[in-house]
Amino acid sequence: MAAKLDLEQLTQVFRSRPDILEGIRHAADSDVRIQLFDDVASFIHGQTTSASSTTGSEPSLKRRRVDIEPTKNGSALEVPSAQDVAAESTLLEVKDISVSIPQRKKLDLCFTKQHIYARATGTTIPVTGAIFAWKNIEYAFYLPVPEKAQIQHNYILFPRNSYFSTKNSPAPEDPLMFTIPAGAPKPGAIGGPNAAAAASVSDTFTTLLHWAINKCLQAAGHNVQIVAADPAKFHSMIKQPHRPKEQAVHVKAFRGSKDGYLFFLENGILWGFKKPLMFIPLDRIASVSYTSVLQRTFNMVVEIFTGEKVDGEEETEEIEFSMLDQEDYGGINGDYVARHGLQDRNMADQRKAKRELIENSKGKKGEEGANGANGEEAAGEDDGLTELERAQKEAEQQLQDDEDEDEEDYDPGSDGDSDGSGTSSEEEDDDDDANGEAAADDDEEDDDEEMGDGKE
Repeated sequence: MAAKLDLEQLTQVFRSRPDILEGIRHAADSDVRIQLFDDVASFIHGQTTSASSTTGSEPSLKRRRVDIEPTKNGSALEVPSAQDVAAESTLLEVKDISVSIPQRKKLDLCFTKQHIYARATGTTIPVTGAIFAWKNIEYAFYLPVPEKAQIQHNYILFPRNSYFSTKNSPAPEDPLMFTIPAGAPKPGAIGGPNAAAAASVSDTFTTLLHWAINKCLQAAGHNVQIVAADPAKFHSMIKQPHRPKEQAVHVKAFRGSKDGYLFFLENGILWGFKKPLMFIPLDRIASVSYTSVLQRTFNMVVEIFTGEKVDGEEETEEIEFSMLDQEDYGGINGDYVARHGLQDRNMADQRKAKRELIENSKGKKGEEGANGANGEEAAGEDDGLTELERAQKEAEQQLQDDEDEDEEDYDPGSDGDSDGSGTSSEEEDDDDDANGEAAADDDEEDDDEEMGDGKE
């Protein structure tokens, strides 16, 4: 009699890893392997049961990772189960994509109305940690892979509040990062109900995935654009020996002991491509400075707003990138830092004010949706400005109001010379009154007009 897998016990052991369970089912093609898998499952089940009897229940951290995923600011992103996501209607499939994060493996990318996820070829269950809701994606990037003889690009999708962490915050959620070659998809690499529509934009992987990602992001209801590096706005002065005619848009750097690359983009600075990736939006940068300036290298220190407030003031934290090449100093400091005003603290306050206004306006919109908006608020929404333009206008008005308040707070009476000037002014007023009375008969008509203006 042929041996059979103990599916009940295997399901209990690997219920949080359906991809492993699916792999065991496919690999259990002999009695020896079936017995081995059953023995492994029995051993793990015994260890789990022992731990549960000691603590009284399943560890809370394990339960939390299944139900919700904590984020940087203390809020939580709902993470549906792999089975629920797999049950969604798949709109598009792109097979054999080289995924780097959260797992380094060739996987199939699946697009649904609500999610993008990766799964092993031939399976139906998403890989653990590789499920991302479109509504939670906050930043999307398309960047060249450095130091490769053949042109390749990385797509990076950052979920909300996952692009950097501070000393007091938990480790951020992994983004989704995958690599595509420069050519076109192979025949049969695209599937799903939207495969026919995708065929018209499948000249290259880039045109296909830009189309698919943009469509899904737009359908999710928020304006997230795929940001690419632009050599016209920033490029390294160091030639690439493997592609000498192509300008490098990255700068080599270290963060601690890890080597990587800095990309100076239109909306912020990205460091990659090793875990943990980091993206620093421009509105999070308080200042940029330089240390350890040597003949060949220098370090760059980025002071960031952490989002945590103490006594009403937002705290900052410094992140240092080291061993940047001196040849790139001019491009970084002049072409990027100076252009964006990243060494000017007043500019940093303006950027922070815009960010806070946008965040506050989003919160207000949510309240209006629940409680209703009055006529004045509704009129504000129809002023023809975009959300960012409206926030910028409000930030400029707020800064002007602050300057006016500073001028009003200034007391000229506190200065000795000002006291004298005040006395002199009173005497001049008395003289003017006397002269006015003496000339009343001659200039009566003019005086009447002036009084009339004064009453008005």
